[in-house]
Amino acid sequence: MTLDPIMETTTTPLLPGDRSRCGWLRRRLRLKNPLSSELSGAVGDLGTFIPIVLTLTLVSNLDLSTTLIFTGFYNIATGLLFDIPMPVQPMKSIAAVAVSESPHLTPSQIAAAGASTAATLLLLGATGAMSFLYNIIPLPVVRGVQLSQGLQFAFTAIKYVRFNYDTATLKPSSSPRIWLGLDGLILALAALLFIILSTGSGNDREAEDGDLAETSSNESQSRRRRLRLLSSIPSALIVFALGLVLCFIRDPSIFKDLKFGPSKFHILRISWDDWKIGFLRAAIPQIPLSVLNSVIAVCKLSNDLFDKELSATTVSISVGVMNLIGCWFGAMPVCHGAGGLAGQYRFGARSGLSVIFLGIGKLIVGLVFGNSFVRILSQFPIGILGVLLLFAGIELAMASKDMNSKEDSFIMLVCAAVSMTGSSAALGFGCGVVLYLLLKLRTLDCSSVTLFSRSSDESQVDSEAAPRDV
Repeated sequence: MTLDPIMETTTTPLLPGDRSRCGWLRRRLRLKNPLSSELSGAVGDLGTFIPIVLTLTLVSNLDLSTTLIFTGFYNIATGLLFDIPMPVQPMKSIAAVAVSESPHLTPSQIAAAGASTAATLLLLGATGAMSFLYNIIPLPVVRGVQLSQGLQFAFTAIKYVRFNYDTATLKPSSSPRIWLGLDGLILALAALLFIILSTGSGNDREAEDGDLAETSSNESQSRRRRLRLLSSIPSALIVFALGLVLCFIRDPSIFKDLKFGPSKFHILRISWDDWKIGFLRAAIPQIPLSVLNSVIAVCKLSNDLFDKELSATTVSISVGVMNLIGCWFGAMPVCHGAGGLAGQYRFGARSGLSVIFLGIGKLIVGLVFGNSFVRILSQFPIGILGVLLLFAGIELAMASKDMNSKEDSFIMLVCAAVSMTGSSAALGFGCGVVLYLLLKLRTLDCSSVTLFSRSSDESQVDSEAAPRDV
C-alpha cells in the first residue's frame, strides 16, 4: 500500500511546528516545586489584593465580578508568557486616591486613570524607552526602592495585625484589635507562628536540602526528616483556607446572600471630565510607581530570585495591554508588583503554573458567585491578611542584601529613607539618582584634579631639569 504524495506534502510540514508548540506549552505547564508548594505560593500576594479590592468595591462601586474574571485571565496569560509566578496586583496609588480623597473617584474615573497609566507604559515599552531606563538606572537606586516598598509592606502588615481595618481610608484604623475572637490578635499570632515554624526564614528548598546533606554527619536523621516535613507544608494555603472558613463562621447569613452568576459585561462611558480628573488626580502619581515597582524592580527581582532576566519591554507592554482591555469593562487597574512576586516566591511558587492556578480560581469565583462574593471578602480576617503581607514585605526587602560596598549601601539607604518619609517612590528614586551622580562626579573630579596636578608637577620638574641657555 502506497501513501498519497499529496497527503505527505500537506501533513508532514505541520509536524515540527506542532511539536514545538506542544513542547513550549509543556515547559510552561511544568511544576518546578511540589504541587502543594506551588498552590501555597499562589495565595502569597493576596495580602495586598484582597483589602484593596474589597475597599474599592465597597467605597467606589468597583465591579468585583468583572475584576475577578479579568484578573483571572491576566494571571493565566502572564503565567504562560513569563514562566514565573508573575503577580497581578492593584495599582495602589490609584486605589489610594480613589478612596481617600474627597470626592471619591467614580468607576469611570478609575478606569480613565488606569488606561492613562497603561498607555504610558505601553508607549515606553513599544519605543524601547523602558529598556533604556532599565539599563541605565543604577542598581543601588533600584535596591533602595525595593527596600522602601518591602518595609512599607511590613509596617502596614503589622498595623493590620494590631489594629482594625478602616475600609473608608484603605488604612488600618486607630482602634486596637481585640485579643480574642475570630479576627483577634491571638488568631493572627498563631498564623504567624505556624508560618515561621513551617517555612523558617524562607530559604530555597534546594539550598536547604544541600545544607542538610553537607551537615548530615553532625545531624540526626530525625531532624532532617522533620525539616523536610515542615518545609513541605503549604502554610500560606492552609492559613488562607482557614480565613475562608472563618468568614462563614463569623457571619452565617453569607449563605443566604450569595447569588450565582457573573455580572453583565458592559463598556464604561468615560467622559472628557473623567479623563481629566482620572489623569490629574490618580494617573500622575501612579505612573512613576508603575515604572519603578511594576517593571524595573520586577525585572531585577526576577533575576535575583529565579535567575531569569525578564525583558523590561515585555513587562511594560504586558501592563499596558492588560489595562487597555480590562479598564473599559470596569475592571480594576492592575500591574505587576515586586512585592507580590516576592510574596509568592516566599511561600513556594517557582513556576508560572502557580499563578495559573490562582487565575483559574479567580475565574471560578467570578463566574459562579459574581459580585455577591464581596460578602465573603468583607468577613475575611484582616489579621490573617496582615500576616501574609508581612512575609511578602520582608522577602522583598531582603532583595537588597547584595549591596556589599559602603557606597552602594549608602545610596540604597538614602533612597529608601526618602521614599518612606515622603511616601513617594518617585521622590526617593530621584534623590537616589542625584546622589549616585554626585558620588561619581566626586570621584571623577578627584581623578581629574590628581591627573592635572601630576602633569603640572611633571612639567615643572622637566622645566627645571632642562638646561638653560646662557
